[in-house]
Amino acid sequence: MIILATILTLSGLGLIFGIGLAFASKKFCVVTDPRLEKVYNKLPGANCGACGSPGCMGFAEGLIHGSCSVNGCTVVKDNVRQEIAGILGVKAEKTVKTAAVLHCHGGKSRAKDKYVYQGVRDCIAANLLQQGPKACVYGCIGYGTCARICPFGAIKMGEDNLPVVDENKCTACGKCVAICPKQLFSLVEVTKSYAVRCRSLDLGKKVSDVCSVGCIACRRCEKACPVKAIKIIDNLSVIDYNICENHGECFKVCPTSSIARKEKTVWSNKK
Repeated sequence: MIILATILTLSGLGLIFGIGLAFASKKFCVVTDPRLEKVYNKLPGANCGACGSPGCMGFAEGLIHGSCSVNGCTVVKDNVRQEIAGILGVKAEKTVKTAAVLHCHGGKSRAKDKYVYQGVRDCIAANLLQQGPKACVYGCIGYGTCARICPFGAIKMGEDNLPVVDENKCTACGKCVAICPKQLFSLVEVTKSYAVRCRSLDLGKKVSDVCSVGCIACRRCEKACPVKAIKIIDNLSVIDYNICENHGECFKVCPTSSIARKEKTVWSNKK
């Protein structure tokens, strides 16, 4: 009798718990939008965070809930973006591809050092010690932190200890822009063919003393540009890409070669 009573009690409890779980599953179930998996499968799975969401799944959920824009992912190609827009029933605008550009051409052969650094080979760590070992406090430190942080392998360190961006691999995720302690990267439309590869705000004489290819604010580029797309701001040439038409006069007249021209996908200075 005791065994039978025990079995009946356990069976009854099991039935009660089963009914309770069935009720809870109906009451508190979360209905998943069937579009979520479709959208997620279209995303690259890089989880780079450039969209501002916690990974590709977070971005997919943001798209479903309307808190993210279809154009928010810089990694996917236009045709995939259009497919995602079709799944969501929205319109995706075509975007112009942008890529990271390094605004420094000093390197180890053109820019002087002020001391020998013997610490962790990391740009952020080195910058904490007197703003780095380079005599130009605005120049690239050259320890490749940007190359290590790039989730797409689009940055390699060149022979002159300067980062080299592979435009074909770059997705404009902005990781290098955010990580560089000297703020030497910007995202520029790939249709643009000229860039100022200097960020020094020092006067011309001081720039020349520490770097052979720095901008000395001579204003020759400013005077030569037929559309006035380049101006000297705080002792530095700055290109307004909204009006730049790739005439290249700035490149031709620059006496220090601080302005670079893109040949195919590679930026090069005159020296």
